[in-house]
Amino acid sequence: MNLIVVESPTKARTFNRILKGKDYFVFATFGHIRDLPKNKLAIDYQKNFFPDYQLIKNKEKVIKQLKEIAKKNQQIILATDPDREGESIAYHIAFVLGFVKENWPNFTIENPKNGQQTLKRIVFHEITSSALTEALKNPQDLRVNLVKAQQARRILDRIVGYELSPLLWKKTGKNWLSAGRVQTVALRLVVEREKEIKNFKIEDYYQIFANFQSISEKKEMRGKLISKEGIVYEEKKSISLFDGDYSYTKTTINEKKAEEIKKDLLSDQFSINKIEEKVSKRYPSPPYTTSLLQQDAFFQNGFSSKMTMKLAQDLYEQGLITYHRTDSFSLSTQFVFKARDYIINNFGEEYALDKPRGYKTKSKLAQEAHEAIRPTKLEKEPKALKKLTKNHHRLYQMIFKRALATQMKEAEIKEIKIYILSQKGYLFQAEKEQVLFDGFFRVWQNKTQAVIEEFVFKENDRLSLIEAEIKKETTRPPYRYNEASLIKALEEKGIGRPSTYAIIISLIQEKNYVEKQNRYLIPTKLGGAICDYLSQSFSQIFDLNFTAKMEEGLDEIANDNKEMVSLLNEFYQPFINELEKRKNDQILIDTEEKIEEKCSFCQSPLMVRYSKYGKFLACSRYPDCKFTKPLLKYVDGKKCPQCEGKVVIRYTKTKKKFYGCDNYPQCKWSSWRLTK
Repeated sequence: MNLIVVESPTKARTFNRILKGKDYFVFATFGHIRDLPKNKLAIDYQKNFFPDYQLIKNKEKVIKQLKEIAKKNQQIILATDPDREGESIAYHIAFVLGFVKENWPNFTIENPKNGQQTLKRIVFHEITSSALTEALKNPQDLRVNLVKAQQARRILDRIVGYELSPLLWKKTGKNWLSAGRVQTVALRLVVEREKEIKNFKIEDYYQIFANFQSISEKKEMRGKLISKEGIVYEEKKSISLFDGDYSYTKTTINEKKAEEIKKDLLSDQFSINKIEEKVSKRYPSPPYTTSLLQQDAFFQNGFSSKMTMKLAQDLYEQGLITYHRTDSFSLSTQFVFKARDYIINNFGEEYALDKPRGYKTKSKLAQEAHEAIRPTKLEKEPKALKKLTKNHHRLYQMIFKRALATQMKEAEIKEIKIYILSQKGYLFQAEKEQVLFDGFFRVWQNKTQAVIEEFVFKENDRLSLIEAEIKKETTRPPYRYNEASLIKALEEKGIGRPSTYAIIISLIQEKNYVEKQNRYLIPTKLGGAICDYLSQSFSQIFDLNFTAKMEEGLDEIANDNKEMVSLLNEFYQPFINELEKRKNDQILIDTEEKIEEKCSFCQSPLMVRYSKYGKFLACSRYPDCKFTKPLLKYVDGKKCPQCEGKVVIRYTKTKKKFYGCDNYPQCKWSSWRLTK
């Protein structure tokens, strides 16, 4: 009998279904079984950052069962996830079962002295019969370098969290705050963006559009004024932001000038000066990586990054998609050739490629041994999907369509630009697009091949002006981050890894450092104050480039190109030197917000304060006056269906939004959604 150890019970059930009738017993550990204790730092600086890992308290029963079952099996097979976190779980399982000889910072995997058991590691990127069969035929050794990279990250994050958080407690008087190495940098992006939005100079400008009609054909078109006598009205501007440059456009037309131009156009004559036609090709986007999946799931379905990863985890463990934590664009040869057959059978040979299309991964940190996220089988509606929720279905369809589209012919688009010139020198531009061949649009955008309308306009055709319209515009500041754009920024800057994006974004919200308003992330007074203090006091540690350099170092450890202790020292020395200075300064962090509302007890001003559960209102004379009340956000125009009270927005402890009545606890009505 052979024992296969996995981390998830769902994964274990999928394994048992695939391996039914074979000589294997599958056991699930329900995640990690060893970790650093929560009640102390547990890192020994004098012993090369030795981490004091301990058995997790509520896992005693699982560990006991694992040891008993392991004794009865000759071969132990570790089948945890293929990334560093999965490798670390496998390492701790091997340690508990006596296969690890540890001499920190080095450790080796050895068989027990009795020689009756062997330990093997299998690596796979999809939970299918063929993938498991192949992995079991080609077992590997535990990848110690990946374990070291994961432990180095864990130690770095533990040092920042446990050394820096007490400093924040001292500076704010709030003993529930926390700081994080990557978390603080992500927060800084949001905070700096908010400052940039406030500092952005908003300017009014005007654009002029005109509707024309062909005198001969009586056909209409709409154009935009772009220049007069060769002088272009539109100008491009660029400003430097914390995360890069931001470009925007405006025109040189003010309100007075716009009215003058409109009046001038009414007495003008127009004709088509030039027609430019160009056939261009549109190519499908690359297959999904973790960050691209999170971004599209947000924009298309409104899923948070945390929700996307939970749904993807379920799909993976059900054997429906390949491993969902990846930064590679690679697709297996087996998949691309099966995709070609599927495309021919379902759409016709004209939609299939002559040879597979590949994509080059831009990220220099990408792990090319991994695959992109794709369906394990080319089935639009697999049976296993029917047991899952609508949201699982939506995410699967996104993955299925995106992967299939990568192997379809490009779309062909006819782009037509029409330039309309007046006798007074005004130049308008009109644009039209015609889909000549829909290609991958057939799958990705559900578009069918367009019916091409006959194009009747010709050069030198005379046009009559039907209407001239002045449109007022304002320059737009940089957009606030939403979850998708923040993930994109973190990836572009080389900060974090596929497995960390969702955790980082959830954490800064759970800690009340950031709030979500209309899907955008806005820093709270608490988040802004803490970020400003940390970024100024620890300018090197929370710098984008320094954090990215640490990520590169972790990848070098994983590739056996860097020593773990060397990287830890690179971080620790500048960090601890700055920390000692800050422990002795007298700076306090002001996190309170003043509002106009008065205290019901003593009429003193109320303040917005924070607890670990969120914002609340408190009297500014505390502790002399201990009046407090919840800070409620009302939904305009909505009343409680039970008592006609006002509907307010509330949050669970995990920051999930729901709606309730402001007469609580007298009225206990609540709902996850509002009816129209």
